[in-house]
Amino acid sequence: MAMKKNPSVAVVALMLALVVLAAAPGGARAACDASQLAVCVSAITGGAPPTTVCCANLKAQQGCFCQYAKDPAYGRYIKSPNARKTLESCHLAVPTC
Repeated sequence: MAMKKNPSVAVVALMLALVVLAAAPGGARAACDASQLAVCVSAITGGAPPTTVCCANLKAQQGCFCQYAKDPAYGRYIKSPNARKTLESCHLAVPTC
């Protein structure tokens, strides 16, 4: 029996995997922590309005967007039309990488 893929679960797993791949060493800015984007799953995958927490987390991770977008396994989520709408709804600039 084939199992259906749940895109929300895949995105959460993807964001958690990014924590390992995208963590930056200490410095002036906060480390990239893609797990903070898990609260944005419904906005990025389904087009739901982003929550206040989602927007705050996106703002905190804004410097990491290009790093996330360049990863071939995860870039399709970050570059998606819903991700663009989410950023715009949160009044954040859409990055040009």
